[in-house]
Amino acid sequence: MLNSALGRFRVISAIEGISYLILIFIAMPIKYIGGDPIPVKIVGMTHGVLFIIFMISLFEAKIKQEWDTGFVFQLFVLSLIPFGAILIEKRVKPLEINS
Repeated sequence: MLNSALGRFRVISAIEGISYLILIFIAMPIKYIGGDPIPVKIVGMTHGVLFIIFMISLFEAKIKQEWDTGFVFQLFVLSLIPFGAILIEKRVKPLEINS
């Protein structure tokens, strides 16, 4: 799976999506309900780095798979919403089967 740009993109997308959910549903409640900002600093930085890797991977997949800009923009927007990684996977997985 990691041998192709599309496979790497799928893995990074899943990891980035999980980090986003951890940030929103675990670290932020700990900060705002529990009063401890440390988890947001740690998970937030990790998620930020993963998001940058996600964007690089998306760009690489765009070039190698010859995706149009509209499709890439859809994937970018989906990455901004919680559970969007699931929707990204639904759109991208069929493309790997056909490759």
